[in-house]
Amino acid sequence: MSYEEKGTWVFLVVAVAGYAVYLALVLPQLGGIPIADIDYVAPMLWTIGGAIVAAIVLRILVEIFAPSDSYRGDARDREIERTGDRVGNSFIVIGALGAMVLAWFEADWFWIANAVYAGFVLSALLSSITRLVAYRRGGFQEW
Repeated sequence: MSYEEKGTWVFLVVAVAGYAVYLALVLPQLGGIPIADIDYVAPMLWTIGGAIVAAIVLRILVEIFAPSDSYRGDARDREIERTGDRVGNSFIVIGALGAMVLAWFEADWFWIANAVYAGFVLSALLSSITRLVAYRRGGFQEW
């Protein structure tokens, strides 16, 4: 497995785990208190920050226990990365558009912030999945 593919797996695992922790902290609050009083800012900041730290630590641990032969990407790795970025960026745009629509309708900040966060998480998931599928299929066919 290449260095880039290992990094993609780490990114995917951390994105899923970080968002799951955030949801576990915030979802129980939805039923009992008004939306305006839900404490979502601190859990969002902590899970985003924790995900960044976890990704760095996990990436280091992966290289310690399963070192890569090479740390230089080739043309295939660059094409896979570009394709994954294109897929992921579309969901950042979708999340931003969703937040903009929510702002137009003067939705609570909770919903706007969560639309943006969900867009980032979907971007991470789908770009990672796109890359992993490309790695498993051996890259892209040239036309």
